[in-house]
Formats: sequence, structure tokens, C-alpha cells
Amino acid sequence: MCSRAYLIVAALTVSGCGSATTATDAVGPADSSSASATEPATAETDTATSSAAADDDDSDTTGDTGPDDASAAPASTSDEPILPVTVTDLVGNEVTVESVERIIPLDGTVAEVVFALGLGDNVVATDLSATYPAEADALPEIGYQRSLTAESIAQFAPTVLLATEIAGPEETIDDLRRLGYPLVIVPNDATADGPAAKVRAVADALGVSARGEALAAELEATIAANETDADADAPVVIALYLRGESTQFVLGEAAATHWLIEAAGGVDAADLLGIGDGAPVNAEAILAIEPDIILVPSAGLDSVGGLEGLMDVGGLGQTPAGKAGAVISHDDQLLLGNGPRTGDLLAELRTAFEELYP
Repeated sequence: MCSRAYLIVAALTVSGCGSATTATDAVGPADSSSASATEPATAETDTATSSAAADDDDSDTTGDTGPDDASAAPASTSDEPILPVTVTDLVGNEVTVESVERIIPLDGTVAEVVFALGLGDNVVATDLSATYPAEADALPEIGYQRSLTAESIAQFAPTVLLATEIAGPEETIDDLRRLGYPLVIVPNDATADGPAAKVRAVADALGVSARGEALAAELEATIAANETDADADAPVVIALYLRGESTQFVLGEAAATHWLIEAAGGVDAADLLGIGDGAPVNAEAILAIEPDIILVPSAGLDSVGGLEGLMDVGGLGQTPAGKAGAVISHDDQLLLGNGPRTGDLLAELRTAFEELYP
């Protein structure tokens, strides 16, 4: 076990290494696929099909900004969108998209995918969960994806809406459809296959299937190249979702952190604790499993006062991870979103596990 205090705070960027600082806060409690959901939630596994043609408080800690993020670099725009396009979305609705001139993604990671596909200039607004890239974060906001209103979206005259199943409330989604806006629900599966499936579905809905296939294939290759099996002495990694003292969850098997921990060579504490969708922090249970590494979104880390405050959560300061200061923190959208930067995130986590638990 690594004996030195060690905090890795990282944010992968398109152009290269990010700064060793904690990212800005996102709204709401944990979700398996978004940095801004209201509670740990189970992600869906279906895919959409297309009928178209082709950021710390401890001055003694160490920063690690991670590898270049080639997989999230904007795709070539040489192939123009092929429109109109008709897709069958995740919930079985057949949706025809005639224009991608005014795109509104109702989810932060979906917005990131649109930008990675080279269509960021067409995005006119995003929800509060869109924190990356900076261009998406700077756009006008329509509210929070679980509590949207049709009026807040309609004012931007969108030509296409892209969402996951957590978008709501249901009445608003129904209103948007009645108003005639093409609304495509894309898959949000919190597995190793999820990022590429999401990319392909978004690309298909926007008439840029070729761009999507290229980006998805590169993402799949990066994930495959960095997956490893946990050995008998693998570190136990506990993933947390925190919002101050009021919201403190251990993320479960339904979160993207589950497959990422396992693929990076760790043992997810959720397996040892029998947690599926997520569960409130329980100090006795956490002390019993003795986690070696703590994985926490950066906004959550900030919300409890940084590394020092984190040690007061659920007795973490008394665990092997707490005593060694073995904490890894990433931007919420990156860590929870299962989006186009996930391949490079996996590589970063694998390296961090090896450094923190040699």
C-alpha cells in the first residue's frame, strides 16, 4: 500500500492535459450516467437504430492531469449531415429529424457527444449538467434535465432535441412532442459498451453516422486497450457521490464507476456491500470492507470541504484509503457520464490505481 498522502485531481481535455484543480459544481445527486441526476439510477441498455444512409484544498497533495484525450477530439466535419433522417429511438419512437441547425441536448454528456461530433456550433442551449466542453458550459441554460419546462426549451426554437430517459418530468416531454419538436431518446447504459452506443445513437439522429462510427470505434479501441483484470491483491475502491452533509451516497453497480473500477483493475466496494443503485454512506459497513482507494466527483469533494472534510465522511479517515490519502477526484460529467472521454478516463484510473496501490 502506498504510504504517502496522495490526491489525484484530474480533468481530461480535448487539447491535452488539464489543470490540477477541482472542477466546477454540478447540480443534483448521483446518477449512473450524468453528473446532475437526483439519485443513483439504473441506466438503460437499448440502442437507437437509424434508417438513414450512410479540479484541491490540501497543499501537500499531488496533481495528475492525465493523458491527452484524443477520443473526445471533434470528428472531421468533411461529411455533411445526411438529412432528413428517421431513427427509432431508445423507447421505440420513430422520429424524423429534418434539420440540425438548432440542437438542444437535454443532458450534459449528450451535449459533449454533439460537440465531439463536430456539431457544437449548432447547439443553441444546454441543461445545467453540461459542464464540458467550456463552449457547452457557456451556452444559455434551459434548466435541469429532470425538472424541465416546455417553455424554457421552446424559446430557443430547436430543430432537434436529444435526451436520455432521465429527462423529465414526463409531462414536459409529452408537451414537447405535442408541439412537434423532434425528440430523440438515446441509450444511457452504464457499461463498457455504453459510451460507444451513445455516440452512435446521437450521430445517427443528427445524420452524421459516419462521424459517429469513427468516434465510437476509436473509443471502443481505447477502452479495450486499457482494460485489465483485477488480481488477487487488487485494491478495494469505493466510489462516492456527495453534496455536503445532506447527500452522501456510495455509488452502486448501476453507476458507470462500477465497470470503470473493475476494468481499471480494482474491486468495487459496491460488490462487497451488495449495493445496486446506490446507498447512503454507512460508516460501520465502510470500515468493515477497508477500502484502499476513494473515488469521488470533484464537485462532491468540494462540497464537503476538500480532502480534510472527506475524511469525516463515513469514517473514511480511519480506512486504509483515508490513512494514505489515496483519493482520486475527477470532474462529475467525466466520472459519471460514460461519454466520449471515457476511454482516456479508464487509462487514467488504471495508472492511478497502480500508483496508489503498487
